[in-house]
Amino acid sequence: MTAVRPISKTPDGVAIQPRNMNFELQKCLASDWADNDPFLTAVFNAMSMSFPSGERNFIDSVRHYQDRITDEKLLNDVKGFYKQEGIHSREHRNYNKILCEQRGYDYDDLESVFLRRIEMGNNDPRITPRVILASTVSVEHFTASFGESLLEGRILKNIDGPIGELWQWHALEELEHKSVAFDVYNQIGGSYKMRASMMRFVIFFLFKDFFSVAVKMLRHDKQLWKWKTFKSFSKFLFSKDGFIRAHIPAYKAFFQEDFHPSEIDNQSLLKSWQEKLQPAVAVA
Repeated sequence: MTAVRPISKTPDGVAIQPRNMNFELQKCLASDWADNDPFLTAVFNAMSMSFPSGERNFIDSVRHYQDRITDEKLLNDVKGFYKQEGIHSREHRNYNKILCEQRGYDYDDLESVFLRRIEMGNNDPRITPRVILASTVSVEHFTASFGESLLEGRILKNIDGPIGELWQWHALEELEHKSVAFDVYNQIGGSYKMRASMMRFVIFFLFKDFFSVAVKMLRHDKQLWKWKTFKSFSKFLFSKDGFIRAHIPAYKAFFQEDFHPSEIDNQSLLKSWQEKLQPAVAVA
């Protein structure tokens, strides 16, 4: 009798373990916590503003197809994915509330950029549940690649205290569940063509929305038109160790028709950070 090959490609040694974290962020978020750089701080804070609504949308996109998942291991992966993303959403909602209180930002105005993007998709008859899942697959690949860079210290040089732990924890869990949405998409017969098309769409609008919100923050802080801000922007995107060069290999890999996220081996990095963050963890 031939054994049934599991759909889940998450390695057996990688546990999708929800961690019930809690962070004291009041002191951190009042300052330019990211390398004492207003631009970098605004970019990360803008990303945080996207997470509560975005991660609810990711959960919903996978849950829509849950009854079609036949692989027991993948079902367990999905449950871990739900819990991890749910806690991410909760902690970033708290982060965003404190951020806006500390710095005087308009919470509703900033979050509306991301809520409108989701609403546009939900109201467009061309955007089917399968398309939404393909967009989740694309964003999950982006966040896993970004998380790897962050944990390797390629994006931020000085990230300590509660704010550092929050971003490191989030990055770690993005790497742990990086294959889940991809495996569900494969389970329902999602096509390469749709996956590749959605990645191009997602990358454009992610950057557009992140930078739109970052600009609102920088304008409020009177940092938008400063030379230091422009230099930081250029360095972040275009330097030798900048965002674009750091992420080109992962981006190009995604467009290989037979690509799977598990091909990018992060297990040693995961193990290192699991041990580093363990003292602050309460398992959910």
